[in-house]
Amino acid sequence: MKNLVSHDTWSGIIGMLYLGLISNVLLAVGSAPFLILLMTTDPALSWPMLALTMPLTAPVIAAVFRAFREHSGVGLGPIRAFLAGLQATWRRALAIGALASIVLVIVLVDVRFLSDSTVAVYTVPLLAVVAILTVNTAVVSLVALAEVPEARLRDLFKAALYLGLRRWYLSAISLVALIVQGGVFASAPAIGIGVTASAAFYLAWTNARYTLRPVLDPAPVPAR
Repeated sequence: MKNLVSHDTWSGIIGMLYLGLISNVLLAVGSAPFLILLMTTDPALSWPMLALTMPLTAPVIAAVFRAFREHSGVGLGPIRAFLAGLQATWRRALAIGALASIVLVIVLVDVRFLSDSTVAVYTVPLLAVVAILTVNTAVVSLVALAEVPEARLRDLFKAALYLGLRRWYLSAISLVALIVQGGVFASAPAIGIGVTASAAFYLAWTNARYTLRPVLDPAPVPAR
């Protein structure tokens, strides 16, 4: 009986499964300080420590994005690509994570301070938009950093903010996927860490990479 699935197809499937498994392990190990705090403490009380450890996850995420990139281009293996990405981007990625963490803490404090005031109906939605833009800009910036490790932070932020808004529908899909991932992690941490994390970040990486094509690839990009 003729084999209906080619060897290349099986190799591609196994390669993606291996990439997902390794990425989940790397995300879990690299983000351990933040994840342990999140799982063992009450976030409402431990948020200052969470804010301090959250930037440490940014270099890990950027390095995983590098692994995705290398797999897409049939380059280094996922572990070697991760280590190469971590070495090349950790300083700038840590700065991106720190800036995003600072903005989110300011938003959180302002929301708690203004939630009982008469202007809350106006300020809280505005602050929510700021938080959404911050998270999306940080994610797209980390993807851009994985693509161009020598890029200046100012250029990364400008491209991520502008193009993220320009292709808002891709940003929305990525943010929904990450929110769903957060829900999975909250209800079933083992599944969230060991199974679905890499899938959510891979989707975010794919969307952000397409979003960044006008600066990564100057050739005209068809409408999507």
